[in-house]
Amino acid sequence: MSDPARHRLLLVEDSRSLARTYEQYLRDEPFEIVAAENGADAISELAQPFDVVLLDLRLPDMDGMDILQRLNERENPPPVIVITAHGSINIAVEAMRLGAFEFLVKPFSAERLTFAVRHATDRSRLAASAEAISEDRDSNGFAGFIGNAPKMRAVYKTLKMAAPSKATVFVVGESGTGKELAANAVHELSPRSNGPFVAINCAAIPKGLIESEIFGHVRGAFTGAVQDREGAAARAHGGTLFLDEICEMDLDLQSKLLRFVQTGSFERVGDNKTRHVDVRFVCATNQNPMEAVKEGRFREDLFYRLHVIPIQLPPLREREDDVMLIADTFLKHFAKEERKRFRRFSADAAAAMVAHNWPGNIRELQNIVRSITVLYDGTEVTPDMLPPIFHMQQPAAIARAATTSSEHPLADAATATPAIPGGVASWTSEQDILPLDEVEREAIEAAINICGGNIGRAAGFLGVSPSTIYRKKQVWDARDS
Repeated sequence: MSDPARHRLLLVEDSRSLARTYEQYLRDEPFEIVAAENGADAISELAQPFDVVLLDLRLPDMDGMDILQRLNERENPPPVIVITAHGSINIAVEAMRLGAFEFLVKPFSAERLTFAVRHATDRSRLAASAEAISEDRDSNGFAGFIGNAPKMRAVYKTLKMAAPSKATVFVVGESGTGKELAANAVHELSPRSNGPFVAINCAAIPKGLIESEIFGHVRGAFTGAVQDREGAAARAHGGTLFLDEICEMDLDLQSKLLRFVQTGSFERVGDNKTRHVDVRFVCATNQNPMEAVKEGRFREDLFYRLHVIPIQLPPLREREDDVMLIADTFLKHFAKEERKRFRRFSADAAAAMVAHNWPGNIRELQNIVRSITVLYDGTEVTPDMLPPIFHMQQPAAIARAATTSSEHPLADAATATPAIPGGVASWTSEQDILPLDEVEREAIEAAINICGGNIGRAAGFLGVSPSTIYRKKQVWDARDS
């Protein structure tokens, strides 16, 4: 039985002596190597899963390119490292076109082979992890995020694609949207996941100390520097350096950061010795970085050096379907932590939660749910447990709609002011009665109008999911066109 901790590698090489040489090159690596001397044996072995394939192109019974093409037609092929003594630009280009991960020309060193196989194994592991996450239909989030709103699914896709590379990621989002969570996801899904993740908040550190925090200092460099100190740059060697609120960094320090990003080298404060490190950069800001560049607060050359893979985190108010999913998750967690009985939000409380604009985003939602679980108890969160801002912000008409029992939606129809001309309250004869779907459309459009066009708020007060309204609007628009 194979060891699950070891990676499976298929070595397709018709020369037994070379096969033994490559096996010897990889003897200290965690690989279970299966050898095949011809194409037919390779195809037979590939009925089983492999993490990496080493493929010679000149085989006695077929061209290795045929095997490569067969693998490329699979839904999730393993990374293939092509090995050949007949290297040329045309062959290399063709191999890459057919999906080869790497191209090695014989003879090559043990170090070159080991590096290529390790890199391919990392890619295989990350691809499998990402695929498992994307196929999990019961998953309610990704890498620490909660929610499956369309805009968040786009974020998850970008994170999965960006993580395996060394490219700098630039995260933009309002405060409380999860920028550090995104940075952490990039690190955890990358080949650097075993290395350190070091975060620096450029807005939280005094101007006079930020350089020392990033690059470190030597004893006596300034008043209070009583001993040498390593900065974040050195501590992040082999891992990821996260620079939060990057647009708040002083302009003078930005020039030093630019050199560090370009060369990987820096000097500690008070030191003239240049040091070199290997770090992957992830930056974040709650500002519009282009506006900061235009206003001269952020160096344009630094911006374009860092702004390689942009990720825009949507505010919570644009993730309508996620609000209650996140709130329920927090409620269960904090109820268990505080030993309370809470299990759910009432329909009215949920409507108010969805209708709220959430200027503080996830952090605000988290704090509100924690406050409720600390200050109250019960099995259900009711509207009176919500902070005063929830009761002050609702227009009277919407408040009435929110407090109408969901079991008796037309309980006050006889006395309510009609939302729009021709509404239910204006019916006086059989000729006035409209089909139910038209009544529903009038009610939904009236609620959207009262809510200033905010479909999420309207849905909350109507007691339906925003996606329900979007679907209905698509039908109506198609019918009207």
